[in-house]
Amino acid sequence: MEIKVLGGGCSRCEALLRAAREAVEKKGIRAEIEYVTDMERIMQYGVMSMPALMIDGRIVSSGKVLKAKEVEKLL
Repeated sequence: MEIKVLGGGCSRCEALLRAAREAVEKKGIRAEIEYVTDMERIMQYGVMSMPALMIDGRIVSSGKVLKAKEVEKLL
């Protein structure tokens, strides 16, 4: 599984990154988690509001900070 957290490096984006890591750990899933802060790359994904969460190439959330339990449901 490939997970990307897209954001500009703000505290909200980092909170989503922590929630994603916690969710992966709780579910016992093997996943590669990448934190993308390069705005050019983020724009290529078509994301308009951050933070955003991408799972296996699909944007599943944008513009809000999900809790770990919410991320677990998306996995």
